[in-house]
Amino acid sequence: MYSIIYITTSESQESKKIAKILLEEKIVACTNIIPQINSLYLWEGEIEEDNESLLIAKTKTVNVDQVIKRVEEIHSYQTPCILQLEVKKGSKAYLDWMEKELKNKT
Repeated sequence: MYSIIYITTSESQESKKIAKILLEEKIVACTNIIPQINSLYLWEGEIEEDNESLLIAKTKTVNVDQVIKRVEEIHSYQTPCILQLEVKKGSKAYLDWMEKELKNKT
């Protein structure tokens, strides 16, 4: 089973920093960064608006807890958005590639 982890960050540099750490530790196989998104959210009862970056990480479901814990350790936010989305289907070749890359975890 595989998962996509949706993570918002303060800016694309933070997304890159987190992505590189997760890749170096071989707990994700691939990441995508959308450099700028406009986020509106509730914070302490008020509507806030910020420009953020979106980091999308792809991994095996068994790694999700480890990814969440690691992101929480290095993220700049007090309450970072880290959400797991389960992958029900995907390209066999891509999923096989992910399996191979994550099997080589050191």
